[in-house]
Amino acid sequence: MPAGYLIAQVDVKDAEQYETYKAGTPAAIAKYDGEFIVRGGQFEAVEGAPPLGRVVVVKFPSYARALEFYRSDDYKDLLALRLSVSDSRTFIIEGAD
Repeated sequence: MPAGYLIAQVDVKDAEQYETYKAGTPAAIAKYDGEFIVRGGQFEAVEGAPPLGRVVVVKFPSYARALEFYRSDDYKDLLALRLSVSDSRTFIIEGAD
């Protein structure tokens, strides 16, 4: 079964509140068998427009599990916090593996 990936580009507007979001996400992601592949870090846009700012990639065992996490009660308050302190582009995609 192919993995599922949550991919987000995040333009943080309130760094202090975003730190609260970051502190809460590892436990929620782990509960759905997810793992961070990319969590910020250095990047260079080599084609097209650069990402919004911060790039995050989380791998889940399946596409369905990634959607389950994103739509979960475990994540809803964290998601509301992130949406209130940042602009983002987020999508979930099925992997090739």
